[in-house]
Amino acid sequence: MNGTRIYARLWHGVLAVIVLASLVIQISLTVRGQPGADGVVQPAVTRVVRLFSYFTIQSNILLLIVSATLALNPGRDGRLWRVIRLDAVLGIIITGLVYATVLAGASNPSGAGWWSNLGFHYIAPWWALAGWLLFGPRSRTDKRTLWWAVLWPVAWIGYTFAHGAATDWYPYPFTDVTDLGYGAAVLNMTFVVVIAVLFAAMLWGLDRRLPGGRPAASSPVPVTDVERQPQS
Repeated sequence: MNGTRIYARLWHGVLAVIVLASLVIQISLTVRGQPGADGVVQPAVTRVVRLFSYFTIQSNILLLIVSATLALNPGRDGRLWRVIRLDAVLGIIITGLVYATVLAGASNPSGAGWWSNLGFHYIAPWWALAGWLLFGPRSRTDKRTLWWAVLWPVAWIGYTFAHGAATDWYPYPFTDVTDLGYGAAVLNMTFVVVIAVLFAAMLWGLDRRLPGGRPAASSPVPVTDVERQPQS
């Protein structure tokens, strides 16, 4: 229905604006520079590299791409897009869960940082999940998409350990090899991966059962073919 498409575009458009505003605020604060826990202000390049090393930032960037494209075309499809969309939804759910259960107690943002934190960790995760449940599009998840979606979190874990070994900086306390040792840090990362796999399985199952979709094909689906057949 056209009405459903309008609501879907509005929902995803609002999410895109929230995520974009949060990213702009956080990037501006990072470029401006603030002393770290040791009272030292790191060089601008170091601050920017560290900012984009956070899983939170990467998942929100993926979510911005997905929500912006869905605001333009709620029936969007395509092999690469399916992978990005699944990574965005999974990544942002994990971001919200890990922050709420592990990181929130040690975080005390203020000023503009409070607003970006609100967008990243409280609004974006659950707004994105609600949008996925309400509007889809579906079906967009199949076995091939699941396998390809694993590459980004695995690459992030490898990068995090490699970057930490070179700089002695880790984005999150539960990844800090210096304090925890490799055994505990790897165990923590493994636990996060298990959570991701469980949520991926849940989303896959829901994607196949919720109304408003079509069977997810295993072969690539040209975007142009889908765009000729708008969905509700």
